[in-house]
Amino acid sequence: MSLTPTTTAPAEGTHIQPHLSTALTLLLAGGTGLTVAALYYSQPTLGVLAGDLHASSRGVGWIPTLTQLGYALGLLLLAPLGDRFDRRNIIVIKSVVLSAALLLTGFAPSLDVMLVASLLVGLFATVAQDIVPAAATLAPPAHRGKAVGTVMTGLLLGILLSRVASGFVAEHFGWRSVFVAAAASVLLLAGVMAKGLPHFAPTSTVAYPALLQSLAGLWRAHRRLRLAALAQGLLAVGFSAFWSTLAVMLHAAPFHLGSAVAGSFGLAGAVGALAAPFAGRLADRRGAEWVTRIAAAITVVSFASMLAMPLLSTTGQLVLLALATVGFDLGVQASLIAHQTIVYGIAPEARSRLNALLMTSVFIGMAAGGALGAQALAAWGWSGVVMVAVLASGVALLVRMRAAATR
Repeated sequence: MSLTPTTTAPAEGTHIQPHLSTALTLLLAGGTGLTVAALYYSQPTLGVLAGDLHASSRGVGWIPTLTQLGYALGLLLLAPLGDRFDRRNIIVIKSVVLSAALLLTGFAPSLDVMLVASLLVGLFATVAQDIVPAAATLAPPAHRGKAVGTVMTGLLLGILLSRVASGFVAEHFGWRSVFVAAAASVLLLAGVMAKGLPHFAPTSTVAYPALLQSLAGLWRAHRRLRLAALAQGLLAVGFSAFWSTLAVMLHAAPFHLGSAVAGSFGLAGAVGALAAPFAGRLADRRGAEWVTRIAAAITVVSFASMLAMPLLSTTGQLVLLALATVGFDLGVQASLIAHQTIVYGIAPEARSRLNALLMTSVFIGMAAGGALGAQALAAWGWSGVVMVAVLASGVALLVRMRAAATR
């Protein structure tokens, strides 16, 4: 089956029918997973990395922070370029630079070099957010939700499984081998993308400064965008609060479990991520607004169920934790797919900019959730973390319910 569509991806509104083959869909899904995974490879390796670079735990703590900061900056500064230039060329160029940044990370001789490399990794890992709008552009409108859902599954699996893979490779081959292998995989991806992707006609001719200025105008003009960004950002708060504190909680009494077990919970989250594409199909059939409400409700119930953990045995707590992880990952990811379906339908000529605004809100929520989760764990223990997640996802549900009532 050929990867390359029979026509160049057209601008919205032309008479040419976009074509998204199964093979191309899988390529896009794999591309999002490989590139977004670059954000999370460092997390399981920080302990070993600190000793090797003779750095303090506080110093290496800046590595994931700068990676996330780079990603947020890349969303705002680089992702809008997808509306101005051929998205295929942007994907290939950013993938090559991301590979170089990962290689620099793997051979970093000092913490200072590592921090610079981490910022660059985050900046160019935003290529994942160039790939998702590409799928939305190629897919016929009636099947856009399904296409976005499938491609987002790759992205979500990349997020959830990167920690597992990184921990395994680092333990057996050293932490530097994680980044060298990642660099090789992304470089290979760039070559496949260069051959397999079609060319995309730019949908905007404005200069780069005007392109960035238009972000504020899009935000003011579209209430559906603001609601999607707010609701998904709130869900990201709970998601991040959980994942940023899970390893610390499992390391303490009564579990006394290592980082490998904490990483294995990513497999439970992957089960939810694999089910999330059904959200895209439901969005096509029942409407994306309906899916956002159902997904937020699943997330609230899943987080709230963890409040019962103190009533169970140690084994029972772990089982409940795994089941809740499947549930809230399904809810958060289904909501993201539905929100992206909504956003991509607002102004097709500005899909890259709309996606940049939506995903920036998500990563603001992720950063806030990590900070709130750490504070809650220190002050009130695991129940405090769960309450942060319940409250944040509960407010997200209220936002979606109110949007339905006032539509």
